[in-house]
Parts: sequence; structure tokens; C-alpha cells
Amino acid sequence: MKLKGKAWKFGDNVDTDVIIPARYLNTSDPVELAKHCMEDADPSFADTVGQGDIIVGGDNFGCGSSREHAPIAIKAAGVSCVVAQFFARIFYRNAFNMGLPIIECPEAAREATPGDILSVDPEAGTIVNETKGKTYKATPIPAFMMELVQAGGLMEYTVKQLAEAESK
Repeated sequence: MKLKGKAWKFGDNVDTDVIIPARYLNTSDPVELAKHCMEDADPSFADTVGQGDIIVGGDNFGCGSSREHAPIAIKAAGVSCVVAQFFARIFYRNAFNMGLPIIECPEAAREATPGDILSVDPEAGTIVNETKGKTYKATPIPAFMMELVQAGGLMEYTVKQLAEAESK
């Protein structure tokens, strides 16, 4: 799986209430959540983010409350992955459970600027900033976690596993 898109840069401590404000948590519909993704940080984000674009965050991305709505909103907005210096642990787990690939790479996150074109290979753990002509090495996403992403999330992965077990 190789991902490529324009960088949308956000700073440190982007919490889940910034990713999807609590006032929109009266729904779990991904399409509705996507309309409000990152709106308190960048009101134009949901209307201008392109399919496959990449969010770049600083330290402690996804901190705050444990809401699955945050990675759902990001994924439904068309973002292909998130690269950050460091993720809050609960967001890290929720992202994979929802099928959103995320990768920690402090150097790539610090050096990216808004609009840079990034290519990410989560399985190899490489990030190429095509705009700057620089390659970064991160820890690859483990195979099992990639299976969750490729299935679309934990629920879809579980349904697939159960169907395979029943067919035997």
C-alpha cells in the first residue's frame, strides 16, 4: 500500500475535540463527521482537503477523549493517512481499529510544510517528501495492523475472519 497526497500541517497536542468537535457527536455517520473534520483548526479543511491527502501532526496528535469519531472523521474526509511526531496511545489504537493508517516519524513531521507532496509506504516505513526531495525512515506498521487497515478496520477484519472460519 503506497499513499500519496498533499500535506495538511497541524501542530502539537491536536486533541480529538479539534479533530471532530464534540458538538457534532450526535451522529456516527462518517459523511456527516467528515463535513466538520478539523473545522476548529482550519474552517476550510473539510471543503478543500483532497482525496488521498495526508495530515501531518506534531507531538501528541489525537490526545484528549477516547472517541472513535476522530479517526472516522479523518478517514471519511478523504485523508489517506496521518504522519505525526507522536500519537496519543488511545488515538493510535482507535485509528487502526477504524482502518486509518498512521505513522510516527518525528523528522518527517517537523520538516513537512503545508502543501508538500508526501509519499508514504506504511509497510516499509518510508516517507518521501517529494517537494523537498527528502526520504525519511519510520518504524513500519506491523503486518497485523496493516491487515486491519486493508480490511477497513477491526469490525470489517473480524467479519472477514468469521466468514473464513465458517467456510472451512
